[in-house]
Amino acid sequence: MIGLIVMESAFLGTFVVAYLFYIGKSLSGPTPRQVLGFPLLNTVCLLASSVTVAIAVRALRRGRRALFVAWLLLTILLGAEFLAGTAVEWYGLIVRDGLTIGTNLFGTTFYSLVGFHAGHVTLGLFLLILVWIFAVFGAVRAEHAERVELLSWYWHFVDAVWIVVLTAVYIVSR
Repeated sequence: MIGLIVMESAFLGTFVVAYLFYIGKSLSGPTPRQVLGFPLLNTVCLLASSVTVAIAVRALRRGRRALFVAWLLLTILLGAEFLAGTAVEWYGLIVRDGLTIGTNLFGTTFYSLVGFHAGHVTLGLFLLILVWIFAVFGAVRAEHAERVELLSWYWHFVDAVWIVVLTAVYIVSR
């Protein structure tokens, strides 16, 4: 898991650097300042999901499977809200503001960076849902806590990357 996180950090770092390098170099609008709002609810939900997944792992370690299932479900719901909020944001950017991946350099780098992150959230959610389903049917027990914790590392990584993306896209470039 550590190797995967290091490799993915390099990829995501490249996207962040490209985004920051090309900010302000678009020959036409819209610009980040014109179209981006601060995604407060999405951010709160995604960051809260790091707390809930940690509580879920702790519950599993203590053999409290029902609590594990409940906290993991809350983690999944918070992550799903983040993705739904991202979809709503993108819909508005495309339909209302005319910003697509081909509009300008901002559109290209924005959708590439935020989309790459959303892809990682989607993968993490898929894996969390699988673990949740197995847990509901009793196949995940306290002796599996270390494996589930490794998955939680990936989820924490996705959350940490969001802080970098949030800073670059929604704070620095505005």
